[in-house]
Amino acid sequence: MTVIVVSGTGTEIGKTVVTAALAASFRAQGRSVAVVKPAQTGMAAGEDGDVAEVIRLGGDVTGVELARFPDPLAPATAARRARMAPLPPSQIAEAVEKVAAEHDLVLVEGAGGLLVRFDDDGGTLADVALRLGAPVLVVVAAGLGTLNATTLTGEALRARGLEQLGVVVGSWPAEPDLAARCNLAELSDAAGAPLLGAVPQGAGSLAPAAFRAQARSWLAPRLGGFWDADSFTAAVG
Repeated sequence: MTVIVVSGTGTEIGKTVVTAALAASFRAQGRSVAVVKPAQTGMAAGEDGDVAEVIRLGGDVTGVELARFPDPLAPATAARRARMAPLPPSQIAEAVEKVAAEHDLVLVEGAGGLLVRFDDDGGTLADVALRLGAPVLVVVAAGLGTLNATTLTGEALRARGLEQLGVVVGSWPAEPDLAARCNLAELSDAAGAPLLGAVPQGAGSLAPAAFRAQARSWLAPRLGGFWDADSFTAAVG
């Protein structure tokens, strides 16, 4: 894999922290890593966005932000309100390909869910992945409602002929409730793809050195780590 598109089943579920964990995991293997954020919304000029957070936590990572819009909205809506040019999938894919030519791996972090619009023609992160021929890693929530959102995202990927690399729980609670424990055993079936990790809640608050030291323990071998879904699921009951 030279490009992994990181999407989610919604907002505020841990995509940036998962992206940072991926960066740290692959950097630990000696691979050069870049993260591309096509559109950062809800941030003013000069504020640290998601790319800065991935670099802070993940380490020696190249960061690229293609566009920034001040309102915390879908990129197409935020661009329209700011009277700025939107970012179509073709432009995003072209930028990612240029970065990929100089790195072993590029992580493309989306905004919100898979079908959030980037432009007024309805272009989405799925269209970016399709243009790149890249697999999509889906970050999911742990609790009630996640199976429906995970299933819908998996169906949307398959309908477009896109490879779903797997799913990662973006914020696994220290004391999971019954729904979270039961969901863990069903997420792979719901997604139609393997469960490839669970990042603990609050991981983004760790000191960067501690985050990098632990990142591989949260991710499966396919993602550069040594986390095992069966053992983890059995341990949480």
